[in-house]
Amino acid sequence: QVQLVESGGGLVQAGGSLRLSCATSGRTFTNSAMGWFRQAPGKEREFVAAISGIGSSTRYADFVKGRFAISKNNAKNTLYLQMGSLKPEDTAVYFCAASAGRALIPVTAALYDYWGQGTQVTVSS
Repeated sequence: QVQLVESGGGLVQAGGSLRLSCATSGRTFTNSAMGWFRQAPGKEREFVAAISGIGSSTRYADFVKGRFAISKNNAKNTLYLQMGSLKPEDTAVYFCAASAGRALIPVTAALYDYWGQGTQVTVSS
């Protein structure tokens, strides 16, 4: 059974930083693309960042380039999202997800197979 558990969310002032973590179990981590998505109230779930299962190729949404960084520790089966220069519009529930057996990094939620429960990030002005 594959499980993903996010942590690290919280309340931060605009301009601040947070690091989200996603602990995974099961055998999909090392051969799966891993991504972060977010969903704000009244909005659809949107792609934030992802990293390839083979190698460490990354892909980012335009609105986070230069501010967020995705990384992973394969030995610990853990995915990270370092978030800096946070803005109020970054407020959302952040989800980690795994897309199994894909050579390229997908950016649509429908192409991810496993999801965590989400962690709330709130950025105050």
